[in-house]
Amino acid sequence: TIFSETKYSFDTLTRRMRELAFLTPGIRITIRDERSGQSETFHFEDGLVEFVRYLNRTQTPVTADVFRTVGEQDGVVVEAAMQYNDGYTENVLTFANNIFNPDGGTHLSGFRTALTRTMNNYARAGNLFKEVTPVGEDFREGLTAIVSVRVPDPKFTSQNKVKLTNAEVEGAVQIVIGNAFTRYLEENPSIAKKLVAKAIMAAEAREAARKSRDMVRRKGALTTGGLPEKLRDCRSRDLESTELYLVEGDSAGGSADTGRDSSIQAILPLRGKILNVEKAQLVKVLDNNEISNLFRAVGLSPSAGDEEMDISKRRYGKIILMTDADVDGSHIRTLLLTFLFRHMRPLVQNGHVYIAQPPLFRVTQKKQIRYVQTAPQMMAELISLGMTGTRLSVRADGTVFEGENLQKMVNLAERMEQPLELLERRGVDIRYLLRFTGSEKSRLPRYRVLYADTERWFMERDEAESFVRGLQPVDSAASETAVADAVAATAAAAGGSSVAPIRTTTAQLVDLHEVRTLNECFAQLKDYGFFIPDFTPAEVRNAEPVYPFLLQREDDRVLMQSLRELLEELRRLGKKGLSVTRFKGLGEMNSEELWDTSMDPEKRTLLQVRMEDAAAADEIFRVLMGDAVEPRREFIEKHALDVKELDI
Repeated sequence: TIFSETKYSFDTLTRRMRELAFLTPGIRITIRDERSGQSETFHFEDGLVEFVRYLNRTQTPVTADVFRTVGEQDGVVVEAAMQYNDGYTENVLTFANNIFNPDGGTHLSGFRTALTRTMNNYARAGNLFKEVTPVGEDFREGLTAIVSVRVPDPKFTSQNKVKLTNAEVEGAVQIVIGNAFTRYLEENPSIAKKLVAKAIMAAEAREAARKSRDMVRRKGALTTGGLPEKLRDCRSRDLESTELYLVEGDSAGGSADTGRDSSIQAILPLRGKILNVEKAQLVKVLDNNEISNLFRAVGLSPSAGDEEMDISKRRYGKIILMTDADVDGSHIRTLLLTFLFRHMRPLVQNGHVYIAQPPLFRVTQKKQIRYVQTAPQMMAELISLGMTGTRLSVRADGTVFEGENLQKMVNLAERMEQPLELLERRGVDIRYLLRFTGSEKSRLPRYRVLYADTERWFMERDEAESFVRGLQPVDSAASETAVADAVAATAAAAGGSSVAPIRTTTAQLVDLHEVRTLNECFAQLKDYGFFIPDFTPAEVRNAEPVYPFLLQREDDRVLMQSLRELLEELRRLGKKGLSVTRFKGLGEMNSEELWDTSMDPEKRTLLQVRMEDAAAADEIFRVLMGDAVEPRREFIEKHALDVKELDI
């Protein structure tokens, strides 16, 4: 056995299937995760054109059309598509025989040569260059492109196929793309002049950035030993042991400075939120004082164009981001990661960037202080403490659960907690779903069909799909009164817990993945004599609430209306005798606490920032940190239900 554990990533496989569908126009690919029920289907008729539009969805295109060409030269089939946007970064993806080559190769060099030569020839023929002459990187600023080649005998630098090395491919790509792009520019002079003007502006900005870069380098050489004034440097120069903490705010910076090991740990306090470099041109980035300080503190100079950054010249072995645990701290950390990814990427690629993990909780018990790292750990600890000596009684028949049996029940309740919360975020609760279970009290319906002004629920997918196939489209002009009546009737029938039917002109099948986990748990709870109604509040009798369950521990007696209260009450019991403080910021810790929890190499927890998929990382930064709002909104809507801790 090569791998002791085989774990498939749905997101990684989905990205690959999407790529293959783009690269193979007309094919339909469906991927389904039977663990969670997630599924995606990909089908693209325009292939690379749609691929470019997909990558450019986070940007504003300079031209409406996507340039595309297909040709063959010396047995090599070349296909390419490209479009410029108003951004400042180049995004060119290369494929050989449908295999992604992250390091490019001869097809990439051939494409770049063809692009630069064609643009240069067109501009010189029209005498469009006046005071400045663009170079290759200027012609590629804001370019999104896909280059795909099919080679009879491909050769790569390694088994991972990260770089194509066939020499004949470079010439083939130059000829096919060069000829086609020349015709495109000649046939579209207005677009051609717009692209040349963009390259000229990029060249002017590059020259301004060079001056700013030289200024940053001169500051590093001439002022105060080249270091920012706020930097609290360390004494050692050993890259194996030295660390630079990038800390949010002067207050936390002061605590970190007092508590650190000054022989190996340096502190750089940051003032507020740094510039979002994803939205800024390089000259603006380099003129920013905080970013200039970051370059000088780390000891690296801004690189120019394709120039490689020599990270062996950095001043510290580890770069550690230490921000508050609140939403502002998360934002600052994201801005810093964006800066490091865009302008110090080799640090990320080589694993030199880390994120500090200050604890979220301080627990005091009988003058003894300890720290708990995360909310799930804190909740699990409280439940464990709450279970000590505790019994659960069913008041109807006197059945008692304690010890191992109670632990098994608690384990199932913990497994159910998040799916139940996710269902409620969708506007669905199990009391409402009980209306559709019939005589089945240990299984909830998982599939929901929305059609016109009504909805239907099904246990099995086959039944739901069969029902959908039997439906006919309806008139979309159904009355608003009918919709309102349906919602009101649903709410009344559910005792106020409504799931409003959604009126559509076609049927919509919704798979509630959370129900799968719940049904697995209910099947096991059935062996203990518990059913779905036990997780809904008991009915009121004679205007008095009913409490079917009792938790007992010594003198503590806790009555419960449903088993949904079990975990909450156990945590409350576990919290007795404890003082639990949740930290919102590093400034709430004194220097000793900060050292003990976040800076002591023997005790702290650090997360290493890794970049396993550069293309996926590039895309996520474009989506979350770029100018385009719609892709970011879609991302948030897609993952909103996955949020476990929301700081409002």
